[in-house]
Amino acid sequence: MASAWLLGLALTSYGLAADFAVEHVTLWPGGGPPEPDATVVVVDGRIAAAGQGVTVPAGVERLDGRGKHVAPGFIDVHSHMGVYAWPSARAHGDGNEATAPTTPRVWAGDSFHVSDPALARARAGGVTTIQVLPGSANLIGGEAATLKLRPARTLAEMSFDEAPRGIKMACGENPKRVYEEDEDGPSTRMGNLAGMRAAFQGALDYREARARPEPPPTDLDHEVLLDVLDGEVRVHVHCYRHDDIEGIYRVMDEFGIKVSSFQHAIEAYKVRDLIAAHGSGIATWPDWWGFKMEAYDQVPQNAVMVKRAGAPVAIHSDSASMVQRLPVEGAKLLRYGATEVEAMEMITLDPARILGIDTWVGSLEAGKHADLVLLSGHPFDVTTLVERTWIDGELVFDRAVEGTPDAHP
Repeated sequence: MASAWLLGLALTSYGLAADFAVEHVTLWPGGGPPEPDATVVVVDGRIAAAGQGVTVPAGVERLDGRGKHVAPGFIDVHSHMGVYAWPSARAHGDGNEATAPTTPRVWAGDSFHVSDPALARARAGGVTTIQVLPGSANLIGGEAATLKLRPARTLAEMSFDEAPRGIKMACGENPKRVYEEDEDGPSTRMGNLAGMRAAFQGALDYREARARPEPPPTDLDHEVLLDVLDGEVRVHVHCYRHDDIEGIYRVMDEFGIKVSSFQHAIEAYKVRDLIAAHGSGIATWPDWWGFKMEAYDQVPQNAVMVKRAGAPVAIHSDSASMVQRLPVEGAKLLRYGATEVEAMEMITLDPARILGIDTWVGSLEAGKHADLVLLSGHPFDVTTLVERTWIDGELVFDRAVEGTPDAHP
């Protein structure tokens, strides 16, 4: 049964943006300690004010949040929802363009199924932004799509307009396994890095050829790689072992390319100083490893060790089921040495930093997008439920209306 305070709400309409304030709530700013008896005010889809002693403007709907908590919308930097849509079937496997080792021309948005049932369950878990990545079959798998989880009929309605472009790359076991029988594909780690070098050098040669009196035909792969070389596209690399991380830096440094993040990064703790010095971040799991050879040498303190070295760390899902429980994944970090503030940052502000969207989301600051989660209790208590999720001030999930979604379709 809905609590009394929910029964008395008078918000304009479910699913429509409205001006409102949540009062007397414990506020998790996303970049600092929680603030008791605080208020967050939303006007025109933006956070107008957040903190203690905030005055609610006249005419703004007021929600009594006593006993509840408000946090920034959770952000998952490694999702395959929509490109591997539920129900799981070969026909729905649209995440890997495994036709050549390098396919930078493809874009995950072109595969994205906006009606994937997993999206509603992610909203029910408080997730407001995701980066949808191509799979890791290819050395260069294609561009990512950063999306807001608004209920939508079209991809344009889910666009995170301010988000920079990103591209997915991969090293290690996956590409060498997929292409080991291909005469043009890598079958070793040597081949992986040689293939990356060849791709970027080919793009530079293409740029030089374009300046000639008779330029070559447009090559979409090279065009995207030139944007990467020019710093217009953020690079996210599927990578597990520490020697692979160092190898990626070796190649990217040759071409002046900055790596925004290493995805999975199970052995990042071994080279955390290198990662911080390069200005990269990692996206990882708290305690998921051992499912293939390159994923064996993890320690559950990995995320905390890298964060304390000075690099942003995101807890990612890589799973349409796990994405529903990002605060539970964050709670595990407390066992492994993280503070509550660090754990909250790893599912809010640090993911935003990795994606280059921290100007707009990731923390509860005036002027940022009103992407909020209302929780029934402490975010890292496994009995806590997400009661409401807002994106840009629009109510996109209300447990009092929708009930508790099933874990699976």
